[in-house]
Amino acid sequence: MTDAQTLIAKAMTEVELFENVRAAARLYGWLLYHTRDSHGSTAGFPDMVLARPGHILFLELKRENRNATPAQEEWLGILETSCVEGPVKTFLWRPSDWLEGRIQAVLQQSWKRGN
Repeated sequence: MTDAQTLIAKAMTEVELFENVRAAARLYGWLLYHTRDSHGSTAGFPDMVLARPGHILFLELKRENRNATPAQEEWLGILETSCVEGPVKTFLWRPSDWLEGRIQAVLQQSWKRGN
């Protein structure tokens, strides 16, 4: 990452990252679910769920250099390993993933079983 990208990534809020991911998801044909107010919900469930035919993504979004909580890591691990019938993926994304194009690449991609 360039110095400029590093500065932008450090300044990007989780809300800004969310809005970027949401716009890209719509562009690439994903349905999106996000719990607007998680008070009273079980701790750790991912921020976003994206779906399109044959694919489900569970996404946790964090500011640059912030870590997932143990509950978030547990949810991502269980979700990644529990669904064996189709391509289910989990991701922890940060602003640098957006700036380097990794998020956009995933949202454009179609997976075959085993990828």
